[in-house]
Amino acid sequence: MILPRKAIEYERYEFKKWEHFDAKTIVETPVSLTVNGKVWLSFMCTPTHLEELALGFLYNEGVLNGMDDVADARLCEHGDNVDVWLKFDVEQPVNWRKTSGCTGGVTAVDLLAKPNINFAENNFKVQPEAVMEMVDKLFESQELYRDTGGVHTSALGDGEQIILAADDIGRHNSLDKIAGMCLRQNVCPQNRILITTGRISSEMLQKAARLDAPILISRTSPSSLSIEMAERYGITLIGYARKHRFNVYSHGKRVGL
Repeated sequence: MILPRKAIEYERYEFKKWEHFDAKTIVETPVSLTVNGKVWLSFMCTPTHLEELALGFLYNEGVLNGMDDVADARLCEHGDNVDVWLKFDVEQPVNWRKTSGCTGGVTAVDLLAKPNINFAENNFKVQPEAVMEMVDKLFESQELYRDTGGVHTSALGDGEQIILAADDIGRHNSLDKIAGMCLRQNVCPQNRILITTGRISSEMLQKAARLDAPILISRTSPSSLSIEMAERYGITLIGYARKHRFNVYSHGKRVGL
C-alpha cells in the first residue's frame, strides 16, 4: 500500500548559515482507473480514499448516478489501480479535455453546457458569519496539510458543521473524493456547502453543480469562466474566504447581500 506521506531531508540556507531538517512531504503518485476491465486513465493523486476518488470521478463525469450502478469497486493490492465494474456497458470517452487542475486533471464533460440542475430558486441561506466559521472548520480538518503542507482540502458542510473532508495534491481530485464519499456512505444533506482551499476553475464549478451544492467557497480566487457558470447555474460563488472577510461573485442573496 502506498502511504500519503514520505520522509525527506532538506537543507535550509537562512541568515548566512545552513541548517539540516528532517520532514515529511505529500506523496504524488499515478493511480490508474479501470472500468469494466479497460484502463481509462491515470490519476496523479495523493493515495488516500482512492476507491472514493474513482467513483466520485465517474459520478462527476456523469458515467454513473449512484451506487446502484456499481457492481464492484476495489483498490488493487499494490495500491496503483482502482478497478470499477458497472452493471451496464459504457463507452470510454474518446476526447479527454485537459483541465487547469494543478496535477493535470481531465474531463469529458462539456463544461459550457448547462447542467440539468439550476439553483436559482434554491432558498438555502446562511449568515455571513457562518461562511467564516465554515472556513475555520475547514482549516481544523486539515490534518495532512499540517503534517506535510502542499495539499488541498475540500469539505462538504451543511452551514453548521463539516460532514466530510478529503485531501489531495490536486484540488479537482479532492472534490471527486467528496463525491465518492457521499456515494459510498449515502450522505445526502439537504443543505450543501462546498469549501475548498483550491482555486475555482470551470471544472471545480461543474463538480460543485453535480454535487448539488448551491454555495461554493474557496480560500482563493475564481476564474472568469467559473464566475460566468456560477451566474448561469444559480450558484453562490465565494472567494478569498478568511476568518474575517470574503468576496461574493454571484448570487449573494444566500449570504445576506
